[in-house]
Amino acid sequence: MQFVKETSDRLRVEWTQDMGHLSTTRNIAGLLLAAAVLSLPVDAQNAGARLRWRPVGNTSLISGLASNRGGPVEAVWFQSDSSIATRLSGGRVFVTTDMETWRRDDSAPAPSAAPAPPDATVAPERGAKLRATRPGSNVVFAAGRYAWKSEDGGLNWTNLTYYKGESILGGAIRELAVDPSDEQRIAVAADSGVWFSADGGLSWQGLNDGLPNLPVRRILAAPAGTRGVVIGVAKADGELTAMEWAPAQSLGWKPVSDDPLRAEDAARQQLSVVLGAEITAAASNGDTVFAGDSSGRLFVSADAGRTWRTFVAAEGGARVERFWLDPADRSFALAALSAESGLGPRIVRTLNGGGYWDDLSANLPAGAAYGVAADRTTGAVYAATDTGIYFTYADLRAPAPPTAWQAIGGGLPPSAVRDVRIDAAGNLLLAALDGYGIYAVLAPHRQRAPQLAHSADYAARPAAPGALLSVVGARASAVMAGGAAAPVLAASDEESQIQVPFEAAGSSMQVVVNAAQGRVTFGVPLRATAPAILIDRDGTPMLLDALSGAQLDLLNPARPGMKLQILMSGLGKVQPEWPTGLQAPLEDAPRVTAPLKAALNGVPLQIGRATLAPGYIGYYLVELDLPELLDSGASELVVEAAGVESNRVRVYVSQ
Repeated sequence: MQFVKETSDRLRVEWTQDMGHLSTTRNIAGLLLAAAVLSLPVDAQNAGARLRWRPVGNTSLISGLASNRGGPVEAVWFQSDSSIATRLSGGRVFVTTDMETWRRDDSAPAPSAAPAPPDATVAPERGAKLRATRPGSNVVFAAGRYAWKSEDGGLNWTNLTYYKGESILGGAIRELAVDPSDEQRIAVAADSGVWFSADGGLSWQGLNDGLPNLPVRRILAAPAGTRGVVIGVAKADGELTAMEWAPAQSLGWKPVSDDPLRAEDAARQQLSVVLGAEITAAASNGDTVFAGDSSGRLFVSADAGRTWRTFVAAEGGARVERFWLDPADRSFALAALSAESGLGPRIVRTLNGGGYWDDLSANLPAGAAYGVAADRTTGAVYAATDTGIYFTYADLRAPAPPTAWQAIGGGLPPSAVRDVRIDAAGNLLLAALDGYGIYAVLAPHRQRAPQLAHSADYAARPAAPGALLSVVGARASAVMAGGAAAPVLAASDEESQIQVPFEAAGSSMQVVVNAAQGRVTFGVPLRATAPAILIDRDGTPMLLDALSGAQLDLLNPARPGMKLQILMSGLGKVQPEWPTGLQAPLEDAPRVTAPLKAALNGVPLQIGRATLAPGYIGYYLVELDLPELLDSGASELVVEAAGVESNRVRVYVSQ
């Protein structure tokens, strides 16, 4: 079978290397997918000791230019060895020698003075900076809205970056540098990042891939369904635009067509007029509206804005940066503030709808707090600050003194953390690092309250005979499921994977886990099927070209007439019956007994076969035939087993 002979071993190796925390072999076929994933501290006192953060996406933006773009760059220059140095916001300096990789080097020599252009040189546009190549040469460059070149000392100019009324570099040029050893090699620092030309400006390549210059300011959405992480990125003028790290595309952050920031901006502007203040943050929960201004005042309305109560959170003044609301409790909110002094309240809490706000800042180091997130079940609170990310357990149900904060490290780059967010399941903690993008880790509070989820996509859904479940936040030594022993396929401090016995019956099931925390019990509905398509930690579905065994994504899209293979979990019983905890045979794997359907954008697909995945425990292999006529672009795939739909995943299709 093609999948077994050419693909299964490769997948085992690649997934093991990718996840880095659990090995997957023929004897342990548990694929702990890291939608959340990595090391977890034993308790709050160790909150930074053993975390291993992973980056989500890269640091470049897809924007229709010749190459990916980055954030605004302050300066660029050539060094004596012809390497390129650039200075980013905050004075950080990075150097590249190969036009691909960057290393930080704040000691890199500052740019030397450029040769003076000929006296008669006239700039091609108002305010453009003139850059001569070498003394005595008539070749002159200019940088403004566009890049220009003159070969006669500035009498005549050629526009190097104009195309259909726009710059092909996507923004104004702040600096242009010429390699003293070769006047054909030029580099520019632009609002869109760093760009390089080896032929005097006839062609350009972006040098932004790998340059930590992503000006991320917000985390607007955690991964969910077919959507990836959505962030707010600062443009050159300081305004934010929404970008998504879309599952299965892996090229860069792409613009969001329906920008959620527009409605937020409109709400702030409207509230600024109503409240007569510069509103810097706003959020609502039903008819309850929270707003904060640039002087540290907090406003709350319980009647959709008809009446307001005001509270001064910071006597010396501070900017209200962000709110965190509990959808189930309109009287509760957290707010993050920043002040120029870096002192005073940074994290505040209200339990009574804004009548009073408690200062939870306690021992937070001096500096701004830009974001806050919480899990009220455990009392965990996370703060994003300009000195890093911090964590505490607080009483979020009743008035209580503030508790001590712990820094969360785990290898994060040294940068201001501009926002923090927990996903809807409460498993994944996301942090936005200025310049470096988004990082993710298993939320430390999960060990206080372990959770049972499907291993395929970490969703909470009913169990099914033979399904793989993950106990997130606990190392399991033994498990009973429905009164029968359930095999523990893999275990770590972060999570443990078990298989529901194929013999499980009834409408519900109790799962009892012996873990490091003691005995943990879960109640879960039990159904004949609970289908789930396997996805990786960034939401990319495990869809394979049956002919080549290659995984499908934006760069290797599905094509009309292709035979598609899907790795799934939760398809229920098989025929002939198969023992729980035993890897499926490489040949003649047991067949799924539940009736299956599949659809791509609502169009029914032909199902070829559905069996246990050969060589694996608890995963199923479903083969589909794609029709000869398909629309190109992003499509949505869903599989139905015995009338129950799976998670929906994104599939890229090309003709």
